[in-house]
Amino acid sequence: MKKSKLYKLALSGLLVALTVAASPLSIPIGASRCFPVQHLVNVVAAVVLGPGYGVGMALMTSLIRLGLGTGTLLAFPGSMAGALLCGLSYRYTGKLSLTCLAEVFGTGILGALLAYPVATLVMGREAALFGYILPFGVSSLGGALIAALVLIPLRQTGLLGRLAPAHRA
Repeated sequence: MKKSKLYKLALSGLLVALTVAASPLSIPIGASRCFPVQHLVNVVAAVVLGPGYGVGMALMTSLIRLGLGTGTLLAFPGSMAGALLCGLSYRYTGKLSLTCLAEVFGTGILGALLAYPVATLVMGREAALFGYILPFGVSSLGGALIAALVLIPLRQTGLLGRLAPAHRA
């Protein structure tokens, strides 16, 4: 059964609110704030809502956290790259394991590399090109593992199928 746009929008809003509310759980490492809850939500959004909603949620969460002072500009490239790769991975494979790995690669590698120009050009900070890979990687790995611990039992009990729309290709 295909879920309505209203369902997807409401669930997106709830997940963004959850992610923003959990921002005190961030772990500052260097110039970035590692935020495992964002990575958990990226994987959940990929499975339940698809890549478009996942990227939109990552953008909105980053904007709200920046406005509240609980996030930095570095959250934008990391969260959005991870959300996009997660969503595409789940859409085309349907495999939770690959979706979790896509989050780690998307945020931990691609997002970290995209954070370098944001840090140096926009924020005016000195940074090494590969300097964000370790903190982003650790954060995304933690969030992806938590997502797997949440989603695998939901899949086994059949509840995941009731939450996730038919958005796979």
